[in-house]
Amino acid sequence: MEKALNQEVEEKEEETFYSPNCIEEKNEEIQSNGDEEKKKIHQLRELAAKQDPACKEVDEATLRRFLCARDLDIEKASAMLIKYMAWRRKFVPRGSISASEAPNHIAHNKVFMQGTDKRGCPVALVFGAKHFPSKGTYEELKRYAVFALDKICSSLDFLDARIPYGEEKFTIIVDLEGFGYSNSDVRGYIAVLSILQDYYPERLKKLFFVHVSYVFMTAWKIVYPFVDKNTRKKITFVDNKKLQSALLEEIDVDQLPQIYGGKLELIPIQDS
Repeated sequence: MEKALNQEVEEKEEETFYSPNCIEEKNEEIQSNGDEEKKKIHQLRELAAKQDPACKEVDEATLRRFLCARDLDIEKASAMLIKYMAWRRKFVPRGSISASEAPNHIAHNKVFMQGTDKRGCPVALVFGAKHFPSKGTYEELKRYAVFALDKICSSLDFLDARIPYGEEKFTIIVDLEGFGYSNSDVRGYIAVLSILQDYYPERLKKLFFVHVSYVFMTAWKIVYPFVDKNTRKKITFVDNKKLQSALLEEIDVDQLPQIYGGKLELIPIQDS
């Protein structure tokens, strides 16, 4: 009796799953969500443009990221977008940061472009022990952060079509092997974090911290309150014993750096 009842339930579930009516309803739901999203994007553009006419020229994908970053709240997304546009004009007046504007950080080769993840999104590798706050100014560090982030984002334009719409993101591996007190820079970390969260919303997919040291964790306790709730969900501290397996869950071996058992050589971001 119980077996017959279970079989009947399974048949009904299968019938529901493959029902044309069910499929049609699902397609209508997807279409409805898409229409609602386009409506919000249009409303965001119109609202932001009232304060900053340049917002009319912002592409749909960018508007969508600002909306998502503010949980589809149009007014909050508009305020965030207007702030971004003003910052971009002031901080990047020529449209991009050149390597010559951050020579001290470029010289240390601390950031590398390193293949793609399993979704086709770019991967960057940062060596924390190559950062020395005593070499280079605070403003130069912020310029270097924008230089690197713009490089990573621009690489998305040249990657294959595997990346789904709305998922134009990147993964960052922060390697802290050899990290000591001379590398610690709480003020700098907060500045770079603010740039990432405020001006590159919904760009970060995953952030891996590997070879984490006690010294870094001391600094991290100060930085952590400045990490917003959405960014916190994307951060993983990887155990040394599970390093390769954790990275291979996101990145194929032919796209993984050689230093983690992969096949790719390191390429400094300025040379990518």
